[in-house]
Amino acid sequence: MATAATLDAVVRAAGPQLGSLMERVEARLAALATGYGPLLSHHAGETIAAGGKRLRPLLVLLAAGDPPEEAADRLLRSAVAVELIHSASLVHDDVLDRAPTRRGQPTVFAAAGRTAATATGDLLFSRAFAELAAGGEADDVRALSAASSALAQGELMQREDAWDVAVPLARYLQRCELKTGALFEAACRLGALAGGGPADALAAFGRAIGLAFQLLDDVLDVSGPASRTGKARGTDLLDGTVTLPLIVARERDPQLAATDLRALRSGAETEAICDRIAATGALADAKARALTVVADAKSALPSSLPPAQRATLELVADGVVERYA
Repeated sequence: MATAATLDAVVRAAGPQLGSLMERVEARLAALATGYGPLLSHHAGETIAAGGKRLRPLLVLLAAGDPPEEAADRLLRSAVAVELIHSASLVHDDVLDRAPTRRGQPTVFAAAGRTAATATGDLLFSRAFAELAAGGEADDVRALSAASSALAQGELMQREDAWDVAVPLARYLQRCELKTGALFEAACRLGALAGGGPADALAAFGRAIGLAFQLLDDVLDVSGPASRTGKARGTDLLDGTVTLPLIVARERDPQLAATDLRALRSGAETEAICDRIAATGALADAKARALTVVADAKSALPSSLPPAQRATLELVADGVVERYA
C-alpha cells in the first residue's frame, strides 16, 4: 500500500537515527506485552505484533526534531505510550462492535471472548500510563490523559449517534477529532515537549492529520475492497455508524436519506448501499475534503521548523492521503 511506501520514505529521509529509534520502540512494545500471565501476555503480544504502520509513534519521533541526547528516554517512552493507547482502543472498539476481524486477522474478542478482550485492552491502557509515569514528566501524562478522555468521549458520541442517518456533519467531524484526531495531536505534542519544539503548533498539525486519516478511513469502508481494508465493505453501515460518505450522499439521493440501517441483514444489502453512495459522487467529495485538511495542515506548519523536519512531517501527511490512492 502507498502508506507503507511513504513511511519507508520518511524513515529514509530522516536518516538512520529514526530507524534505530523505531526499532527500540518495537522492542519496548514487545517487552511490555509479557509478564502478566500466559493468557494476557498472549493476547497483548498478538495485538501489538499486528500493530500496522506505527504512524503515531513515528509522529512522536518526528515532532521532536533533533532532540537533546538527554531527552532520548522521554521520547522513547512517549512513542511507546501512544502506540499502547492506540492498540488498547482498537481492542476495546472490537468488543463494542463485536468485530470478528481486524487487519484480516481474528480479533481478541472473536478468539477469546469479551472478558479476555476487555482485560487485554485494560492492560495496554495501564501500561501506557505506567510508561509515562516512570519518566516523571507531568506534562506528558496530562497530554496522554487528555487524548484518552477524548477517545472515550468520541466513542460515547458514536454510540449515541448509532443508526441515525440524519447525524449533522459538524457532529460527525467533532466525533472524528475526538476518536482519531486527539491521539495524533497527543503524539505530536509529546514529541514537541521532548524535543523543545512548538508544542501547540505541532499538536494542531497532528490533530488535522488525524482528522484526514479518519475521513479517508471512512471512504475506504465504503469503497473497499476487503482484501485491502481487512474488513467487509460497509462494515460501519452494518454497525449503524454514519460517516462522511453517507452524510454527503444523503443530500443527493433521497432514498439514502430514508434508509433504515437496522434493516440491513446481509453483505449483499450493504454492498448495494455502498454502490448507491458511490454513485452520487460522495466518495470523491469526501476525499477532496480530506485533501484540503492535509494541505491546510502542511501550510500551517511553523516556518521556524528546520527544513528537514518540515519535509518529513509533510511526507507523513501525504502518506495519510495516499492510503486512498
